[in-house]
Amino acid sequence: MAGKWKIEELRIGGVHEATFYANPIEGSGFRFRATHLDGRRAPKVILCDDPRVQPGAPIRVKISAMSKSDSDTHRGAIEVEYLEAVPFRLEGVWLDPVVSKKIQVLLESGLNILLDGPQGCGKTVIATAIAKALGMRFVFFNCGAIVEATDFLATVQVRASSTGQPVTDFTKTDFLVALEDAETEPGLRFLVFLDEFNRCQESARNALMPALDSTRKIFNPITNRFIAIPQNVQFIAATNRGSEFSATFGIDAAQLDRFAPIQMSYPPVEEEVKLLAQRHPELAKGIIETIVFVADKLRKSPELSQGLSVRATDEACVYLKHPLFESEQSKMLGEILRSSFCGRFPGRADDASTDAGAVWAIVESALKAKV
Repeated sequence: MAGKWKIEELRIGGVHEATFYANPIEGSGFRFRATHLDGRRAPKVILCDDPRVQPGAPIRVKISAMSKSDSDTHRGAIEVEYLEAVPFRLEGVWLDPVVSKKIQVLLESGLNILLDGPQGCGKTVIATAIAKALGMRFVFFNCGAIVEATDFLATVQVRASSTGQPVTDFTKTDFLVALEDAETEPGLRFLVFLDEFNRCQESARNALMPALDSTRKIFNPITNRFIAIPQNVQFIAATNRGSEFSATFGIDAAQLDRFAPIQMSYPPVEEEVKLLAQRHPELAKGIIETIVFVADKLRKSPELSQGLSVRATDEACVYLKHPLFESEQSKMLGEILRSSFCGRFPGRADDASTDAGAVWAIVESALKAKV
């Protein structure tokens, strides 16, 4: 469903799904409040006082009362009763059921999460889906651009003053803006996604140590003092660890210990086929199955030092459904995979001594086996 509920569409005794957060209104008599029912904006604030409510975790509730506005400032409220917890689920992505439960526990506990897995296995997509599912504001932050510790919160900009002399200004990063917004909006949860966490040097990452542990503080170079990390801010970091990745730095035990690590992997063949079929309904299922079949052979090959991103299979689908290729999909499939698959490995597809050449040999063999 989309859009906003009309009050006449809701009734006493109606059962819905909602995600609650701490009620910032002191003395309201209700510990928790929500803004949506079944993913649709409610016409009034939704209130619940049941101690079984876990902030940020979806639950099933029953409407027990709907009060009318009694002033110009109070619009009334929808009071609900707790029924049961709802299993954590994400739309448009695949998660191993056990991993899904782990992530739900960590999110409800407010712990920092480290998603560790091969490139293109869906770490960023999953983090984005988590924020969307839980009504959190998603803040993407590229750690690969970090050079100095201060870069997490501010970047230095040099400009000419009215006298012609250079002046140094600090420009706030999205990270710092999120912290400031979280302080002024306690009823909203923020998910700060630290992408490519191991692509910034260890000395720079050390600046985050007190932000990620019970200290919950970080040094602000603009004000030259430490600021507190609001309790409604949660961190998820993503790493690609392995010898095949260049410009990465090791994460020491102390930094790792500030996260709850979650090992990620590529989705099973049948699940990847489902995801691609949803994204590319123009393609026949047989074509998608072939693309994923070949990708799976590459990912499981002991000859290759790296895996094949889900972005590669998605890219192949984008090519094949385009009007320039849709009339000759079967004929062009090999050429498309040569580009989308082999092109992600060093070397050339026509040079058997290179990784790209090894990939092409596996692609050709897999296509023949699929015929």
